[in-house]
Amino acid sequence: MLKLATGAIAAIAGLIVLVAAGVSGVASAIFGGGASASQPSQAALADIPGNYLALYRQAATTCPGLDWSVLAAVGKIETDHGRSTLPGVHSGENEAHAAGPMQFLQETFDGVVARHPIPPGGANPPSRYNVHDAIYAAAAYLCESGARDNRDLYGAVFTYNNSDPYVSQVLNQAAQYKAADTASGDQAPSPQAQQAVNYAQGQLGLPYVWGGNGPEDGGFDCSGLTTAAYESAGITLPRKAQWQYAAGPRLPPGAPLAPGDLVFYGTSNNIHHVGLYIGAGKILHAPDFGKPVQIGDLRWKGDQYAGATRPVPAAAAASNAASARS
Repeated sequence: MLKLATGAIAAIAGLIVLVAAGVSGVASAIFGGGASASQPSQAALADIPGNYLALYRQAATTCPGLDWSVLAAVGKIETDHGRSTLPGVHSGENEAHAAGPMQFLQETFDGVVARHPIPPGGANPPSRYNVHDAIYAAAAYLCESGARDNRDLYGAVFTYNNSDPYVSQVLNQAAQYKAADTASGDQAPSPQAQQAVNYAQGQLGLPYVWGGNGPEDGGFDCSGLTTAAYESAGITLPRKAQWQYAAGPRLPPGAPLAPGDLVFYGTSNNIHHVGLYIGAGKILHAPDFGKPVQIGDLRWKGDQYAGATRPVPAAAAASNAASARS
């Protein structure tokens, strides 16, 4: 049974993010909190109400390793930071019996509060409808579910709502809320890269089809998916994985990745697979025959990882090439 409401999960194709099977703990500094906590991006400042932003940042400090942006992303996906007018946000419950700005079941909220008393500043007794109480409870719930010390952030968000696409939505939204120049680990995606990720999310579950270019062919192969994803963002890629790797621009080995980066497997002269990086050590890809479009680990092929590229619009690529020659 889901711990929380699914929120906007039904609109996967139009929303953000993705995630897949094999929920192994991805211990990384991508969304690490504490002393290295990120600063809000302009997108975050424009979208998050001031009182909510302050509470997300304050509550995150109660969980070492949890960045405020993850809490904020949960609040965004669940209720648009309390702005949603759907049943169960401000009163009553939704059809899943969840309520409040962070969409808790009553029994889940009560259990969290019993284990982790809420700091003063909210309702007395604590209420899942009170924004202060709900956000602190969400921080505690994520923390005890794997977010502490960034032990298993993916698993923590999955525990919050048992849905891989939901986890993906949250992690990608969190990446947008972090200011890229102050965050360690993953970088923030460009608008084109985020659109590519959004498109790819909408293809989750489609069959693997050799040479497939989309639903009209019954599914995708690996490079067909990445080609279509970036085509939706106005960027034309070569059709084959080897050609996409050669087209670049290639990232230096060990450089931080951003959602939307293309990740390749094989050797430089024999690239045999490509996927879309989506953050937190996960990729969205069309793996092989009999395996639908899904989310997996970045290192799913172990030492066959060959590197990554970051596609850019043709005009930017031409400008970069001219600068390199000057």
